[in-house]
Amino acid sequence: MKLNRRRLHSFLIITFIYIVAAAAGIVLFHFLSGQFWLRLLIADVVSTVIVFIFSCVFDNASVYDPYWSVQPIVIILALAFTNDLNPLRILLIFVICLWGIRLTANWAVNFYGLGYEDWRYRLYKKRFPRIYPLLNFVGIHMVPTLIVYGCTLPAAYAFVNDTYFSTWVIVFLLLSLGGISLEFFSDMQMRDFREDVAAGFAEGFCRRGLWKYSRHPNYLGEILMWWGVGFSVVSVMGDKWYLLAGALANTLLFLTVSIPLAEGKQKEKEGFDAYRMKTHVLLPIPTTFKR
Repeated sequence: MKLNRRRLHSFLIITFIYIVAAAAGIVLFHFLSGQFWLRLLIADVVSTVIVFIFSCVFDNASVYDPYWSVQPIVIILALAFTNDLNPLRILLIFVICLWGIRLTANWAVNFYGLGYEDWRYRLYKKRFPRIYPLLNFVGIHMVPTLIVYGCTLPAAYAFVNDTYFSTWVIVFLLLSLGGISLEFFSDMQMRDFREDVAAGFAEGFCRRGLWKYSRHPNYLGEILMWWGVGFSVVSVMGDKWYLLAGALANTLLFLTVSIPLAEGKQKEKEGFDAYRMKTHVLLPIPTTFKR
């Protein structure tokens, strides 16, 4: 009961923080003048700074964790309330909200309260104590914000520019839905595996479902989600290929940071080399070749 009360108390604090950050960002966006993308960027950065301040107050960088999935929902819904809707915009709202709600719910299930902090942040704090404040602000808070801003920007542009509808929109948003499905099933399978490990019924590496063929199927789902959104918009706004920069940056983040960090932790377990030889890094397909 004490654990549940602490958890509920932490949820209420996190909710308050994000209401304050979202409100500040929305108000600032509407009061700023200038180019749309710059106003949106400034508002997003200010919201991140507010979350960062609270993460410092609680000495816990994981206060920022739900920002990744909440930020795009706030942006899209705020734009939806101030712009007319068309088929493309409605589908983008549906896909992004579905993705964000699912990912936020997954965070909530694994949220143990403000006494818990992601192992990666504790690792950074231990390895780089002197520069950790800067690393916390830039690497943990601001860089992810800028990447998700870039991922969301194509959808945001679809709300402030005239667009038409095409079959390609359906094709690419189905790719996004496929990515969401990958994340859903892989997260569910991993959660069941961890519960079995805690109960003493399993050990080693998760080899269930998608995890039997991919070491990071959830990351693959996240990558596909934003390429689908980006291409769906660019397919009807062909002169704006630069809008795919966010999806590219997101892919590079997983390939150069998230996956190496996760693999580094997995290497501590016995049998990792054999597991790696039989399982792709991302693609959930059978393999007998070393990766």
